[in-house]
Amino acid sequence: MIWEKLALLLTIIGGINWGLVGAFKFNLVDFLFAFAPIIASIIYILVGISACYVLYAYLIR
Repeated sequence: MIWEKLALLLTIIGGINWGLVGAFKFNLVDFLFAFAPIIASIIYILVGISACYVLYAYLIR
């Protein structure tokens, strides 16, 4: 249950970031973590994994 909520939260954060990129060409993740690009990469990976998990969780229900 906690993993589903965490995955959904990360997927929402990713969606908001993509919305900002599309509408304003502003990448919030890169802005917040410009000092440590590896952290930004880890966040992108976690968001991608979360999106796959959310898709999987909702397709099998």
